[in-house]
Amino acid sequence: MPADPACPCGQRRAGRPLAYAECCGRYIDAFDLVPAPDAEQLMRSRYTAFARERADYLRATWHASTRPPAIGFEPGARWLGLTVRAHHASGPRSAEVEFVARQRSRSGRAHRLHERSRFVREDDGRWYYVDGRIFE
Repeated sequence: MPADPACPCGQRRAGRPLAYAECCGRYIDAFDLVPAPDAEQLMRSRYTAFARERADYLRATWHASTRPPAIGFEPGARWLGLTVRAHHASGPRSAEVEFVARQRSRSGRAHRLHERSRFVREDDGRWYYVDGRIFE
């Protein structure tokens, strides 16, 4: 049986990359049973969902007030890495996570997304992505 690949979000424990199943996979593949415990883990799992083109998870974790009707993916794009720069509570049920995500388009052009995302925890105990401020 092949080893579980490293999680796209790049999270590490004791110096080694975490496998998808022990990292974001447990939230993405079992969203109804295992919600992300905090805003940073939700942001990491959403990055992984983009890398794996899991629109179902992205919609399920997007706050209803800002959720788009559909989520599209750029054909042939590859997500190359994620760096979490900061994360903090902004209130008793809200948090912000600043990150940089790198992507390469099918044409080979590199893109960098630097965003400070806002998250809220609803009465159901789950965290949801609300929106983000993109830095140029």
